[in-house]
Amino acid sequence: MKQRLLFILALFFSVSLLAQTPVQVLTNLLSQEKDFNGVVLYAENGKTKFLKPFGYRNYNAGQPLKTTDIFELASLSKQFTSMIIMMLQEEGKLQYNDPVEKYLVIPYQGITIRHLLTHTSGLPDYQAIMDTHWDKQKVAGNKDILEYLNQYAPPKVFEPGTKYEYSNTGYVLLASIAEKASGKDFIDLCRSRIFLPLNMHSTDIRTLEKKASTVNFALGHIYVKESERFVRADSFPSSDYTIWLGNRKGPGRISSTAEDLLKWDQALYSAKLIKAETLDQAFKPGTLNDGSSIKYGFGWMIGTNVRGEKIIWHSGDNPGYKTRIMRYPATKQTLIVLCNNAYPEFESMMNKLEKAIADF
Repeated sequence: MKQRLLFILALFFSVSLLAQTPVQVLTNLLSQEKDFNGVVLYAENGKTKFLKPFGYRNYNAGQPLKTTDIFELASLSKQFTSMIIMMLQEEGKLQYNDPVEKYLVIPYQGITIRHLLTHTSGLPDYQAIMDTHWDKQKVAGNKDILEYLNQYAPPKVFEPGTKYEYSNTGYVLLASIAEKASGKDFIDLCRSRIFLPLNMHSTDIRTLEKKASTVNFALGHIYVKESERFVRADSFPSSDYTIWLGNRKGPGRISSTAEDLLKWDQALYSAKLIKAETLDQAFKPGTLNDGSSIKYGFGWMIGTNVRGEKIIWHSGDNPGYKTRIMRYPATKQTLIVLCNNAYPEFESMMNKLEKAIADF
């Protein structure tokens, strides 16, 4: 009798869980992440099913976050850089197999645009070079980064096409190549070719001054153990590369809202920006010289969920920020998470969210 009762209770519990809506499941899950600070959006077929803010826009001022607040995207920006490159390729202004030296002066040979897109270039880390040699009282941009690459010319990490290794340097070069090939500023290209056509009115590549004057900009925060509190990430200028590299273009610097990113996500199911066959290349794994595949396309990471279905995604990480966009093409599900307190349990939380979404 006791076993029968336990079975009935277990069955009732399972049925009640299955009966929960995505809103209930995600609300319950996120309510357990006590220190998470950010905005979470979940959508199905482009329709928002869950959108909620957690925590503060500004800890010191006690300002609560809103769903319309703007976050630094960090490396999520790379997918926009790759889109600009694909647009220019489609227009015949560049080709993926063009050597980089066709557009830029660099101290390295044998590197193509495709290598840059797929992180298979073997380029050294520009940030390490700048951190060592740059005067952090000044703000560097792409021109300065290229100048220092040529001046100090550290050796390649590996030969182009032989290995995958994530490279911010490659995406700095891509933005500069886009400018050379188009004759236009990279920021203007992003605005005129992507942000405005998609009505992404809260999305831009903002200067440090513009961010400071944007009222609904979610400030990045980090936890300081000594004082046991969260402080603004930009309180430490010398260690905050987003300040002294604040004019770089390509690998980061785009800021946006969760709802604007959903507009972007939905545009990728259409031919509004580029042809479907052009876009498909962004979502295909890159290939090394030996024919083996990597789990990266053009500005997108490629994987599978617990159901074995394809996931197209990317993460971002800047001082005080952690961001993620997850796209599930087979089921047209979208998950966007923007965090502005560098939540230490971010990966664990994302794993829980992904498992929950697989059951919807």
